[in-house]
Amino acid sequence: MIEPLNNPLLYSYRRCPYAMRARMALYVAKITCRTVEIDLRHKPAHLIRVSPKATVPVLCLSNGEVIDESIDIMHWALAQHDPLGWLDRAHEPVAQRLLAQTDGPFKQALDQYKYSSRFMDLDPAQARAQAMAALIDPLAEVLSHQPFIGGERASLHDVAIFPFVRQFAGVQLDWFESDVPTTVQAWLSQWVESSLFKTIMQKAPKPA
Repeated sequence: MIEPLNNPLLYSYRRCPYAMRARMALYVAKITCRTVEIDLRHKPAHLIRVSPKATVPVLCLSNGEVIDESIDIMHWALAQHDPLGWLDRAHEPVAQRLLAQTDGPFKQALDQYKYSSRFMDLDPAQARAQAMAALIDPLAEVLSHQPFIGGERASLHDVAIFPFVRQFAGVQLDWFESDVPTTVQAWLSQWVESSLFKTIMQKAPKPA
């Protein structure tokens, strides 16, 4: 616990997929908070103090509580107000497995693929194949018979996963558009082109 603030404060970084998922849940839940866009090279002292790992997102609540895991922020926000029913199927085993794969093996392979210059001893094509096997292929299987991960309606898991698939697509867009199943491409496009995503991607002011 830290000293209370007048209003909830969100430390964020616009292009971070973890922060994207948190901002989307907060927006849908109509949680009004002050968003601070951090500079990765000069992180605010207050951020480091309340969350020593100093990674975004970090939500500081008005009662002094700090939530510094993106999925926890999503659950907290939607527990306050869930007008779209994103939590309705939050405990579906398939959806939970896909989320675990996203934040685990897929994220690891994605980093090796996207930042291949940092992993000189690894083959980026192999990392891409590992990412496909970890998430994209099983995601395509799920989406082959339903429009969203949880079924006929979007859920927390769609929102939590698509920012990372967006990153994966952006590494080699031509390859993604030619080799990734069209079900995944259509699902991703729907989220990226949504008014919700465009709204939460608007630039927030950096701290003075």
